Amino acid sequence: MTQAPALDPLAAENEALRARLAEAEETLRAIRNGEVDALVVSGSDGDHVFTLQGADYPYRVLVEEMSEGAIILTAEGVIFYANRRLAEMLKTPLEQVIGSACDRWIAPADAAPFRALLNRTSAPSRQRMELTLRASDGTNVPCYLSVSCLLIGEVLGSFCVVATDLTEQKRSEAILAAEKLARLILDQTAEAIVVCDNASRIIRASAVAYRLCGEDPLDQPFERAFALERPDGAGVSLADLLRVGEQRRVEAKLERRGEFFHLVVSVGPLVGPLGDKLGSVVTLTDITQRKAAEEQIERLAFYDPLTRLPNRRRLLERLHQAVETGARSRRPGALMFIDLDNFKVLNDTLGHDVGDLLLQQAAGRLLDCVRESDTVARLGGDEFVVMLEGLGERAEAAAAKAQDIGVKVLAALNEPYQLADHRCHSTASLGITLIADHQTPVEDLLKQADLAMYQAKAAGRNTLRFFNPDMQAALEARSALETQLRDGLRDGQFLLYYQAQVDDAGSLTGAEALVRWQHPQRGLITPYEFIPLAEETGLILPLGHWVLESACGQLAAWAHQPQRAHLTLAVNVSARQFRDPGFVDQVRTALAASGADPHRLKLELTESLLLEDVTDTIAKMTALKSLGLGFSLDDFGTGYSSLSYLKRLPLDQLKIDQSFVRDALDNPNDAAIVRAILALAPNLNLTVIAEGVETQAQRAFLIENGCRAFQGYLFGRPGPAAALP
Repeated sequence: MTQAPALDPLAAENEALRARLAEAEETLRAIRNGEVDALVVSGSDGDHVFTLQGADYPYRVLVEEMSEGAIILTAEGVIFYANRRLAEMLKTPLEQVIGSACDRWIAPADAAPFRALLNRTSAPSRQRMELTLRASDGTNVPCYLSVSCLLIGEVLGSFCVVATDLTEQKRSEAILAAEKLARLILDQTAEAIVVCDNASRIIRASAVAYRLCGEDPLDQPFERAFALERPDGAGVSLADLLRVGEQRRVEAKLERRGEFFHLVVSVGPLVGPLGDKLGSVVTLTDITQRKAAEEQIERLAFYDPLTRLPNRRRLLERLHQAVETGARSRRPGALMFIDLDNFKVLNDTLGHDVGDLLLQQAAGRLLDCVRESDTVARLGGDEFVVMLEGLGERAEAAAAKAQDIGVKVLAALNEPYQLADHRCHSTASLGITLIADHQTPVEDLLKQADLAMYQAKAAGRNTLRFFNPDMQAALEARSALETQLRDGLRDGQFLLYYQAQVDDAGSLTGAEALVRWQHPQRGLITPYEFIPLAEETGLILPLGHWVLESACGQLAAWAHQPQRAHLTLAVNVSARQFRDPGFVDQVRTALAASGADPHRLKLELTESLLLEDVTDTIAKMTALKSLGLGFSLDDFGTGYSSLSYLKRLPLDQLKIDQSFVRDALDNPNDAAIVRAILALAPNLNLTVIAEGVETQAQRAFLIENGCRAFQGYLFGRPGPAAALP
């Protein structure tokens, strides 16, 4: 009989181990399939029972409803059981959690420590650690883990993990730490720090912020507690500063009880431990003293310490800017060089203190003579410079305005000075050059004005001179003409001429009154020479009043002449005259005093009236229409012709400008304009009269296109009333 071989002890041990592993695997299979009632987990705190099957088992309900996440891992780290709370923490459906690798849900930084924890976990011990789980949407979930080794039968093959969500705890700890740090910072900082919530309401403030606000700022909107303004006057909004792309550091000004503070405002978000925005932190740094120092430095560098006027350096800066601005706007300016006459004598006799008082008072008088946009500077000693900008569109008009201001300056500086106990008189010499050519260097402009000033001194002091001799001569002629114009109005040197207006049959229908100046030395002067001067000086008002009264008198005289009683009379009214508040009363008075029929009077207005107060224009025209007179729009097509205004204005007639009539036969564009006006007018219930008709061919062209009223040399030149055909 053959004896059986003896069993190898190691093989027997291996066989036993395989049997136990098979039993463990069967148990795990049963757990997965729900075929067991309970699982006993051994740990240092005793036995824990997790019921995995049957809704009627209270332990299963306990595990499923517990506030912590529960996990059972295989030895390989695969999740074969998890409760609903864990799925909620991972923001993933439960069926996707079970069967996944546990490492998938652990933050990369904590993966290695967690694996090391599993390796050193054995029954009956329990290991604990903090780590971060990573949810499916990428958010972090801080957790506290309790890990125990599962003993299934006699085999250690799985792990029980309980995960406690520390999110709220961490948030609270971070908030407490932040508040502690904030209190420490707020108590010790030398700057004003304000903490706001997401609604911009102040929830914390440092002691400096309390002093800066002047009251308790808590629970107030930031903009109410700190009404900040930017240098341009715009308010500082917390929302604007925090908006993406906006600057988060600005300079601002704060007024508190009449005291001004200059601040640098820095704003940043207040972020929670999980990256959520809790509000904003505003730091207000007081730079008032720094600003005062900067302003003091600027005053020393750019301003005269005695008069506080800009010095030569600042003047040159502004002069460069004025030249560039004038070149763009094409509006000339002027530069005045002013020297106080005999100032050295006053300084030597009364002392420098009295001389300084004179310079200070002279500076104040110069400032009173100019606009805020102009510049008054002191170059040194008794020399001042005044820079005037935007004086007009033409050099002649700019020179005239500069002369008017220069005369005003001389008069102001000629007034007596009260200097301490001394009453003194002083005069000045003034030179002017125009800022009309942007190619002229600014230093040359100063030299030109300086030379003109010396010409004024050579002419006897207490006067002004222009650098340009031709301009000087033109201004002297203008000044003389203005004086003569005033004398002419006073002495009755003006008269009215009349130019015939006829219909298409050649019959006289009326006339236009044209003013002429019968100068005692120069003879008859046309309005082209004196009307612009009358407009600039305001003499157009008395002159226009005289024309209106004379025209009404002529209408009344024609009323007693059977052959002329039917005639109408057109009178030109300037924009300045029409804007006069008493114009309607003047017309009413002139008609009443003369007894003229208002239905025979026609006022001719220019299109420049349409550029200003249209409402006032319509109101005055309506008031005058109620008297019975009519309106004609003169020089139609050469200015601002708006069809909407034509519809609104109570007009009766359009007057085609002579420039269109003159070239209508040779220029297709002018011919087209004439045709368009003649076609448009009937649709607006307006008649048309063409002026400047000089040839029969022009008259024929106009009649062919529907024109029925004419005025021009073809029918007679302007002349006295008796010369009308």
